[in-house]
Amino acid sequence: MSHLPERKEKVCLNCGTQVISRFCHNCGQENLEPKETVWHMVNHFFSDITHFDGKIFSSLKYLVFKPGFLSKEYVAGRRASYLHPIRMYLLTSAIFFLIFFALFKIDDAKFNTKITPTQVGNLDTAEYNDISKKLRDAKINSLPELNAAPDSNRNRGFHFTPKAYKSRHEYDSILKSGSKKHNWFEKQLVYKELAINEKYKGDQSTIIKALIEKFLHSLPQMLFVLLPLLALILKLLYIRRKDFYYVDHAIFTLHLYVFIFIAMLIIFGINKLKDLTHWGLFGFISGAIILSIFFYIYKSMRNFYRQGRGKTILKYMMLMFSFLVVTIGLFLFFLAFSLFSL
Repeated sequence: MSHLPERKEKVCLNCGTQVISRFCHNCGQENLEPKETVWHMVNHFFSDITHFDGKIFSSLKYLVFKPGFLSKEYVAGRRASYLHPIRMYLLTSAIFFLIFFALFKIDDAKFNTKITPTQVGNLDTAEYNDISKKLRDAKINSLPELNAAPDSNRNRGFHFTPKAYKSRHEYDSILKSGSKKHNWFEKQLVYKELAINEKYKGDQSTIIKALIEKFLHSLPQMLFVLLPLLALILKLLYIRRKDFYYVDHAIFTLHLYVFIFIAMLIIFGINKLKDLTHWGLFGFISGAIILSIFFYIYKSMRNFYRQGRGKTILKYMMLMFSFLVVTIGLFLFFLAFSLFSL
């Protein structure tokens, strides 16, 4: 409620309805004097921020320490004291992917197969022997051989079809001659392969780097598509529970997403500490948090759907299996989509 004085006129400035009390019963606007001071604006701003933050902290506390509680409260209609699930999802997912993309960047050095003479001269014996072994495994005899023909290993092209074609003109000529017959889908694969090799000049490392970057940036969309599918799986698992609608399963899924985002952010932080300190204890903590995610999902299902331990465990296992199958399918789809988007 604002600290501005109430208007003497009992007509809502927003919708024109006769106002009985301080708030309009038609649109909900508070019947206040429209003129306000700078102090009132500043006070209103900080009041909103404090109120919003209060909802965040209380909602996150219940979300983390009482699995399934927030979903149960929302379904029961007790919602005013907690942050809306969609707002919570948008907030946590934005923070998660902001940190995720800041931490997981493609290192160009890992994709660079060219070694210059200067770099060879700066290597100590152990590093030289290690690189030589890797080159022998790649069927390259020595470092000088790689330096003598650095482009031979980089311009072989990127191929996901059985036969490599030099150009689109060559491929079209083969099709016209009748020596090779391809359906529409096979043609599109070859055309895309030729277009990618032309765009990246046949540099395999650059193509793979671009593909990984494209796929990583499609993860938010993939998780977003997975959300309603996961809710649908829950709907099918609890199809005999007529008191739960599809939206209720979607709310439950949103809260699971938020918890997983929070847990993964903690794991990212712990892994960074492990890299800095090289303490094995952090690896153990990280593994324990990953296991806690699986236990949290089970506990949330038990508390939200209110079924016995046996039924919940069975449906939990079915959920995990279905989730794995759907995730693999989406993974392959978005990987193919990323490839065709290059």
